[in-house]
Amino acid sequence: MTKLFLILTFFLFPLMGCRFSQDKGNTNIQKNSVKETSINSETGPMLTLIWKTPSDLKIPESVIYTEEAIYVSNINGSPTEENGEGFISILNKEGKIMQLKWITGLNAPKGMGISGDRMYVADIHNLVEIDINNSKIIGIYQAEGSKFLNDIAIDPQGRVYISDMKKDVIYRFADGKLEKWLESDLLVSPNGLFSDHQNLMIGTKNRILKVNTESKSIESYIENTGGVDGLEAVGGGKYIFSDWLGHIHIADPETKKVLLLDSTADKINAADINYIPSKQLLLVPTFLDNRIMAYHLGL
Repeated sequence: MTKLFLILTFFLFPLMGCRFSQDKGNTNIQKNSVKETSINSETGPMLTLIWKTPSDLKIPESVIYTEEAIYVSNINGSPTEENGEGFISILNKEGKIMQLKWITGLNAPKGMGISGDRMYVADIHNLVEIDINNSKIIGIYQAEGSKFLNDIAIDPQGRVYISDMKKDVIYRFADGKLEKWLESDLLVSPNGLFSDHQNLMIGTKNRILKVNTESKSIESYIENTGGVDGLEAVGGGKYIFSDWLGHIHIADPETKKVLLLDSTADKINAADINYIPSKQLLLVPTFLDNRIMAYHLGL
């Protein structure tokens, strides 16, 4: 596949979402040299770049932070191609690539979630279960009827929710069984997911939905968002979300969305973000730009 074909393939995906050697010589962290624009005001929220990885990742779609490491899913091909070339990378807290290919043999991996010592990865038609401590895949579960599994969220009970952006449904993995869990006319291109206590927040084509995970009652929580790729809570009822093209916004039901980042002029994407409230740290996979960017979020 040529580079030109790859780029054309991705840009024909409207609002696409969508989540090595340890002795690499070119993993120096680059700081204060990016051209992307951080939108802010003196009194409002703002993003400040802390670090960025080298561009050695291979179409990073999703990122997840733990106290031990930062994990990155790499599509490494077309987002729908079952080529076995997808993989998960490990970074340290300063953004150095410690292990480019930690878990391999995946097919365009996207959203990730962690529960205990298990990692779950959305992989086109399958949910992949990984034993983190032993660095191995221990389960592959097919989502029957799926078309494009994308993001993942895990609730306090350890149940795994997976969005299907093309099928317009939400799947759930619980008690060892993966099944279709939610269908609704409101689920228009569902992508970004976030588990907020007893609610599952779902980013769709132009709104964020709130779904009670027990009753399945569904309501529109934030309107006029535009397409939502990554979705994270920042506290106080506010959510931060990306749109893949390169915009990151913050909003709540009472406040019009505020633009925090616009990197579209530099053709730097913003895929499935991860926000760590205790550190006010926002991690942004840049997809075709092949990096992870780390920002401090000042509220």
